[in-house]
Amino acid sequence: MPDEFYAVLGVLAALAAGLWAWRRWHHRSFWLALGYPLTAISILATWRKVALGCGLTKKRQRFWFTTVPGLVASTGVVRVKRKFQRIAVDTKPFMWLPMPTRHGWRVTLHTLEGQIPADYADVAERLAHSWGVHAVRVTSDKPGRVRLAATIRDPLVKVDELPPSTELLKVTVGRLETGGPWVVDFKTVPHWLNAGATQSGKSNLANALIVGLAPQPVALVGFDLKGGVEFTPYAPRLSALATTRAECGGLLDDLVALMTDRMGVCRMASARNIWQLPPAMRPVPVVVLVDELAELYLMADKSEKDEIAKTSTALLRVAQLGRAFGIYLFCCGQRIGSDLGPGVTALRAQCSGRVCHRVNDPETATMTLGDLDPAALDSARAIAAETPGVAIVASQDGQWYRARSFYVSEAAAEHAAHTYADRAPSWADVMAAQPHQAPDSRTA
Repeated sequence: MPDEFYAVLGVLAALAAGLWAWRRWHHRSFWLALGYPLTAISILATWRKVALGCGLTKKRQRFWFTTVPGLVASTGVVRVKRKFQRIAVDTKPFMWLPMPTRHGWRVTLHTLEGQIPADYADVAERLAHSWGVHAVRVTSDKPGRVRLAATIRDPLVKVDELPPSTELLKVTVGRLETGGPWVVDFKTVPHWLNAGATQSGKSNLANALIVGLAPQPVALVGFDLKGGVEFTPYAPRLSALATTRAECGGLLDDLVALMTDRMGVCRMASARNIWQLPPAMRPVPVVVLVDELAELYLMADKSEKDEIAKTSTALLRVAQLGRAFGIYLFCCGQRIGSDLGPGVTALRAQCSGRVCHRVNDPETATMTLGDLDPAALDSARAIAAETPGVAIVASQDGQWYRARSFYVSEAAAEHAAHTYADRAPSWADVMAAQPHQAPDSRTA
């Protein structure tokens, strides 16, 4: 008997070790073969209790037949009376079979009368704790349907670098919480607003963009309002660099003139944008990287009011009209608030791409994400300081996601800038269609 007991114990230990190794070294196949079926059964079996605990059920009135026996003493005959009885029962939302995903599962629910997706979003944290998962996201693709997407563990704890994108004006900068690539595509989303405190990953994202755009046939323009300490090391790949507000104002005038000239070329060719021009006539795209956006709007005294208004207007014109004429913006800042003036609010309305890292004040998060989704705002405020690079991203599919950028050091970005320095067109060449323009101190 002891020998049989130890033999069974050894088999169980070997089985447990094998399952652990399977899950550890090939988590995807383990999840699909064993983890998902058990999870699906558990979800379906406990859904009534979970829905009741989260307040997602409704009381319904139902009628039941009941029998009431009665005895007639004189004859000894038993008479049975039938009557209706009204009782209240809990009705749960109908749940389809959960489907596996790379980092968890998703399931579609049919909402009950009077329910909206926000009712499920409000209890998403409760659902996550009830099912023992990292997070539950709520979306709705049609009326009366709600989709719950659960991630078993945080996929952004460790982010492995993906192969670079080979498409023009498209850069893979990290991963989304879904496991898919985080792509900044300027042709689809032309202007971006990137907010983040110091050491939050904001500058790292700019480095990733420089590394991704350096090999491409584009002109890079830098607005470095930290006195040039951020973008000067990348000057070999920049076509122009401005380090003061006065230089930024002059460079913005150049961009407006460039945009006006391209507008005339497209009009003469009956093209709505530069991408409809013949390849021989198509001008080089220009990507403008702005660091410390707030410095363009801060006013020390009233003497700077006119300069700020002029700069703000020029930047807004580029944001409004630049997409069609191949001029794209990526604006970064630690502090982006409505108190900087109406120019910032108007610029935000033109920036459909939003990235919010960890920020020091709620106003910046509200300015960046507040007009998109309240849940995105709450998620941005919950980003921990121990997770640099994590951000909330408004994606091109109309949804928002948690994402994390790859780590790109300053040395790697500087190396890319020097390696592809020969691909940087001079600002004079970019402005060649403007004969009245000449190179100046803003030329990198």
